[in-house]
Amino acid sequence: MGVSAIDVRAAINQPSIFRLVQRKIFNSAGWGLCGLTFLLLGSAMVWILKMVFVRGAGALNLKVLTHIQIGVAGGLLNAIEGTLVLGVGGLILSVPPGIAAGIYLSEYDGGWLAPVLRFMSDVLVGVPSIVVGYFGYVTMVATLGWGFSVAAGSIALAMISLPYITRTSEVAFRQVPRTLREAGFGLGCKPGTVIMRICLPMATPAILTGVLLALAISVGETAPLIYTAGWSSFLWTGHLTKEPMGYLTYAIWAMITEPQRSAHQLAYAAAFLVTLFVLVISVIARVVTFRRSGWGQHA
Repeated sequence: MGVSAIDVRAAINQPSIFRLVQRKIFNSAGWGLCGLTFLLLGSAMVWILKMVFVRGAGALNLKVLTHIQIGVAGGLLNAIEGTLVLGVGGLILSVPPGIAAGIYLSEYDGGWLAPVLRFMSDVLVGVPSIVVGYFGYVTMVATLGWGFSVAAGSIALAMISLPYITRTSEVAFRQVPRTLREAGFGLGCKPGTVIMRICLPMATPAILTGVLLALAISVGETAPLIYTAGWSSFLWTGHLTKEPMGYLTYAIWAMITEPQRSAHQLAYAAAFLVTLFVLVISVIARVVTFRRSGWGQHA
């Protein structure tokens, strides 16, 4: 019984036992390395969270939440208020232009402005936050004469958040099926109507996820706010300029280096609040993403 040419080619192309064993070894080594890396990172994260939550929960009480800071004692009411004001201010300034840039990049990609916007977005992502703070100090605090203020701090946070919102919005709009756009155009809708009435509602969950992640990033920033918002142990009186502002990350940075036990307690409590806030935002973002993907599969 002869051997056909097809059988010969199949025998030649069939991987040898040595190659199969080598492939399994490299595969097992790769998975083992990934597992070890995940274990190391997970252990470090758990250790940090345990330290922050145990020490922070022990230092947290009603006085910390309802009193302003007085020297190295008192509470964190002024820092909590400042963190919320600066975070919301940064979102107000970054969300509209970020979503508009995302719409332009996804719907009008053929123009000459699209590569420029992408390049500027990449540059902003790569710029260290302390450089953004120094830029804000030179331009707004010193040159414009605003002083340490809510306006300068909010603009600095907006500059940090803007590229994340832009890229998230672009990806969200690109995920909207093109057939829906074509159906809108087929019904006689204008491009603006298709974008606002069809694409935007479907892209909103993904955009919201990017906005929440940008908020979490801005809440954890310290360096840009030191140069723009300064620090104040008093509550905000409503002035946008020439009035410094307190925030939680500064309380962590400044109080942990003081020798007094009361200062360390404030630092632990501030770290607890910042970590809790970031975790809550991250969980909400994940829930929004999960519900969106579940809705899309159900649909």
